[in-house]
Amino acid sequence: MKKTVTTLADGRELIYYDAAEDAVRDAVDQRPLDPVSTSSEIRRDPLLGDAVAIASHRQARTYHPPADACPLCPSRAGRHSEIPDDHYDVAVFENRFPSLAGDSGRCEVVCFTSDHDASFADLTEEQAALVLAAWTDRTAALAALGQVAQVFCFENRGAEIGVTLGHPHGQIYGYPFVTPRTELMLRSAARHREETGANLFDDVVAREEKDGSRVVLATDHWIAFVPYAAHWPYEVHLYPRRRVPDLRELDEGARTEFPQVYLELLRRFDRIFGPGEPPTPYISAWHQAPFAADGREDFALHVELFTIRRTSGKLKFLAGSESGMGVFINDVPPEAAAERLREVASE
Repeated sequence: MKKTVTTLADGRELIYYDAAEDAVRDAVDQRPLDPVSTSSEIRRDPLLGDAVAIASHRQARTYHPPADACPLCPSRAGRHSEIPDDHYDVAVFENRFPSLAGDSGRCEVVCFTSDHDASFADLTEEQAALVLAAWTDRTAALAALGQVAQVFCFENRGAEIGVTLGHPHGQIYGYPFVTPRTELMLRSAARHREETGANLFDDVVAREEKDGSRVVLATDHWIAFVPYAAHWPYEVHLYPRRRVPDLRELDEGARTEFPQVYLELLRRFDRIFGPGEPPTPYISAWHQAPFAADGREDFALHVELFTIRRTSGKLKFLAGSESGMGVFINDVPPEAAAERLREVASE
């Protein structure tokens, strides 16, 4: 992998990740951009104790542009985008409309491919491996920033999720605090350690593998299953068999096998609802340990992949119980979801 760091016209950082070591990235951003101006701030909810990012400048962000005006496509034929070069493998840049900025953290955009009409599931294993390398590199880079406590790599896919740019891309958030879901996991892991002397994540994976009814696929280095208490209609958790706290510590075997496993899961998601259905909307979320939290070494890196589509043409809405009280109601039994995801395996 070759990494090339440059800047955009307004001073934001842009990084190219290329499979070819001889790739040359010297294109200059020709746009007359004003400096980025953000109003991001973090406010604490005194009742719940969690944090809310207030970012009013995001109201002006690009919203569903036509394909020929996509800001994530390469710059071609006199049309300048966020990517100055006329092609790329993987590109990462600071978000022009960040939810978090400055002392409040950092937000980056990850473009998986220059092909506007592709999806992550369309990537080759080599391309997916390059994305994994970019996620890992950015996790290491953001870990070195004093204001970042935790790194979150994720992909939102589909208009139903709220995606406003159709180009295949994801994001990376560098939070200046430990997120509420991670705090809950850390507390649960600490309680489990105190009560049993064992690791909670290891025990969850072992239980799922022993039961088998919710396992979707298992390989030498990875295991994917629908969790016993799945929140979403179709939800898969993917764990490396060797527990590590974050992407930086994955071993070579897990890195080598990841593209095959992950692409298979994404392709199965697109087949859940049968032929002729539109692409399945999903969120893919990497859970990584905070950098300086108690219990960091007990945390287990994993991916949570889920869709809000519960059946053909119908979405799962977070209504009264979910939004008002945080209690999820799942219409699809986890065992049935796992069975369906096994049925749609690639031939």
